[in-house]
Amino acid sequence: MTKSEKTIIQAKVFEFAFNELVRSKRNNFQPLWTPDSWAKFLIWVALNCGLSGQRESLELFAESLGIPLTTRMRKIFFERTIEILSIHLMADPAEKKIIALPLGPNEEITFQKAQEALHQVGLQEKASLDQSTWDLNDGIISIPWKSSESGS
Repeated sequence: MTKSEKTIIQAKVFEFAFNELVRSKRNNFQPLWTPDSWAKFLIWVALNCGLSGQRESLELFAESLGIPLTTRMRKIFFERTIEILSIHLMADPAEKKIIALPLGPNEEITFQKAQEALHQVGLQEKASLDQSTWDLNDGIISIPWKSSESGS
Protein backbone atom coordinates (compact mmCIF):
# COMPACT_ATOMS: atom_id res chain seq x y z
CA MET A 1 0.00 0.00 0.00
CA THR A 2 1.37 3.40 -0.95
CA LYS A 3 1.62 6.33 1.44
CA SER A 4 -1.04 8.15 -0.56
CA GLU A 5 -3.46 5.19 -0.29
CA LYS A 6 -2.89 5.11 3.47
CA THR A 7 -3.55 8.84 3.69
CA ILE A 8 -6.79 8.46 1.72
CA ILE A 9 -8.00 5.69 4.04
CA GLN A 10 -7.03 7.69 7.13
CA ALA A 11 -8.91 10.71 5.77
CA LYS A 12 -12.02 8.58 5.15
CA VAL A 13 -11.86 7.15 8.69
CA PHE A 14 -11.49 10.66 10.10
CA GLU A 15 -14.42 11.92 7.99
CA PHE A 16 -16.63 9.02 9.12
CA ALA A 17 -15.73 9.48 12.81
CA PHE A 18 -16.12 13.23 12.57
CA ASN A 19 -19.59 13.00 11.00
CA GLU A 20 -20.73 10.42 13.54
CA LEU A 21 -19.46 12.51 16.45
CA VAL A 22 -21.41 15.58 15.33
CA ARG A 23 -24.58 13.60 14.58
CA SER A 24 -24.50 11.60 17.81
CA LYS A 25 -23.86 14.56 20.13
CA ARG A 26 -25.72 17.51 18.55
CA ASN A 27 -29.01 16.85 20.35
CA ASN A 28 -27.30 17.07 23.75
CA PHE A 29 -26.85 20.84 23.52
CA GLN A 30 -29.99 22.79 24.37
CA PRO A 31 -31.83 24.74 23.21
CA LEU A 32 -31.70 22.94 19.87
CA TRP A 33 -31.63 24.88 16.60
CA THR A 34 -29.93 27.90 18.16
CA PRO A 35 -26.54 29.58 17.97
CA ASP A 36 -26.22 28.76 21.69
CA SER A 37 -26.45 25.02 21.01
CA TRP A 38 -23.74 25.36 18.36
CA ALA A 39 -21.48 27.32 20.73
CA LYS A 40 -21.99 24.76 23.51
CA PHE A 41 -21.10 21.95 21.11
CA LEU A 42 -17.88 23.69 20.04
CA ILE A 43 -16.91 24.31 23.66
CA TRP A 44 -17.56 20.64 24.46
CA VAL A 45 -15.36 19.54 21.55
CA ALA A 46 -12.60 21.96 22.60
CA LEU A 47 -12.66 20.71 26.18
CA ASN A 48 -12.53 17.10 24.99
CA CYS A 49 -9.52 17.99 22.85
CA GLY A 50 -7.68 19.04 26.01
CA LEU A 51 -8.11 22.81 25.79
CA SER A 52 -9.17 24.85 28.80
CA GLY A 53 -12.49 26.65 28.97
CA GLN A 54 -10.72 30.01 29.08
CA ARG A 55 -11.69 32.50 26.37
CA GLU A 56 -8.17 32.63 24.86
CA SER A 57 -8.01 28.86 24.65
CA LEU A 58 -11.43 28.64 22.99
CA GLU A 59 -10.48 31.36 20.49
CA LEU A 60 -7.29 29.45 19.67
CA PHE A 61 -9.38 26.31 19.14
CA ALA A 62 -11.77 28.09 16.77
CA GLU A 63 -8.89 29.62 14.85
CA SER A 64 -7.14 26.24 14.62
CA LEU A 65 -10.21 24.57 13.11
CA GLY A 66 -10.30 27.07 10.29
CA ILE A 67 -13.28 28.19 8.27
CA PRO A 68 -13.67 25.12 5.99
CA LEU A 69 -13.79 22.59 8.84
CA THR A 70 -15.98 24.80 11.02
CA THR A 71 -18.38 25.32 8.11
CA ARG A 72 -18.62 21.56 7.50
CA MET A 73 -19.20 20.89 11.20
CA ARG A 74 -21.90 23.54 11.40
CA LYS A 75 -23.62 22.20 8.29
CA ILE A 76 -23.79 18.69 9.76
CA PHE A 77 -24.86 20.09 13.14
CA PHE A 78 -27.88 21.91 11.68
CA GLU A 79 -29.00 19.34 9.10
CA ARG A 80 -31.38 16.44 9.53
CA THR A 81 -32.44 13.63 7.22
CA ILE A 82 -35.95 12.29 7.73
CA GLU A 83 -35.87 9.12 5.67
CA ILE A 84 -39.48 8.09 6.31
CA LEU A 85 -40.59 11.36 4.63
CA SER A 86 -37.70 11.40 2.13
CA ILE A 87 -36.73 14.90 3.24
CA HIS A 88 -33.44 16.56 4.03
CA LEU A 89 -33.70 19.69 6.21
CA MET A 90 -31.07 22.39 6.44
CA ALA A 91 -31.97 24.61 9.39
CA ASP A 92 -29.04 26.80 10.37
CA PRO A 93 -30.40 29.74 12.41
CA ALA A 94 -27.72 31.95 10.83
CA GLU A 95 -29.52 31.56 7.50
CA LYS A 96 -32.70 33.45 6.61
CA LYS A 97 -34.70 30.34 5.79
CA ILE A 98 -34.96 26.65 6.53
CA ILE A 99 -34.54 24.56 3.39
CA ALA A 100 -36.42 21.30 2.79
CA LEU A 101 -35.13 19.14 -0.05
CA PRO A 102 -36.26 15.78 -1.36
CA LEU A 103 -33.77 12.99 -0.62
CA GLY A 104 -33.71 11.68 -4.16
CA PRO A 105 -34.20 13.00 -7.68
CA ASN A 106 -37.42 11.01 -8.09
CA GLU A 107 -38.84 12.07 -4.73
CA GLU A 108 -41.52 14.72 -4.49
CA ILE A 109 -41.68 17.18 -1.63
CA THR A 110 -44.96 18.67 -0.46
CA PHE A 111 -45.80 21.34 2.07
CA GLN A 112 -47.51 18.70 4.20
CA LYS A 113 -44.40 16.48 4.23
CA ALA A 114 -42.20 19.49 5.02
CA GLN A 115 -44.47 20.45 7.92
CA GLU A 116 -44.33 16.88 9.25
CA ALA A 117 -40.53 17.00 9.01
CA LEU A 118 -40.44 20.24 11.01
CA HIS A 119 -42.51 18.60 13.73
CA GLN A 120 -40.37 15.45 13.79
CA VAL A 121 -37.16 17.40 14.43
CA GLY A 122 -38.64 19.91 16.86
CA LEU A 123 -38.65 22.98 14.62
CA GLN A 124 -42.39 23.69 14.78
CA GLU A 125 -41.85 26.38 17.44
CA LYS A 126 -39.05 28.09 15.53
CA ALA A 127 -40.27 27.96 11.92
CA SER A 128 -43.11 29.90 10.39
CA LEU A 129 -45.90 27.36 10.00
CA ASP A 130 -47.90 29.77 7.82
CA GLN A 131 -47.51 27.99 4.51
CA SER A 132 -48.41 31.16 2.60
CA THR A 133 -44.92 32.41 3.55
CA TRP A 134 -43.22 29.30 2.17
CA ASP A 135 -41.66 29.16 -1.30
CA LEU A 136 -41.49 26.15 -3.60
CA ASN A 137 -38.83 26.44 -6.30
CA ASP A 138 -37.45 23.57 -8.38
CA GLY A 139 -38.68 20.99 -5.87
CA ILE A 140 -37.13 22.77 -2.87
CA ILE A 141 -39.19 24.40 -0.13
CA SER A 142 -37.85 27.43 1.74
CA ILE A 143 -39.45 28.14 5.08
CA PRO A 144 -38.84 31.37 6.99
CA TRP A 145 -37.84 31.30 10.62
CA LYS A 146 -40.31 32.95 12.97
CA SER A 147 -39.44 36.65 13.27
CA SER A 148 -37.74 36.19 16.63
CA GLU A 149 -35.47 33.46 15.18
CA SER A 150 -34.23 35.26 12.07
CA GLY A 151 -30.96 37.05 12.24
CA SER A 152 -29.67 34.76 15.00
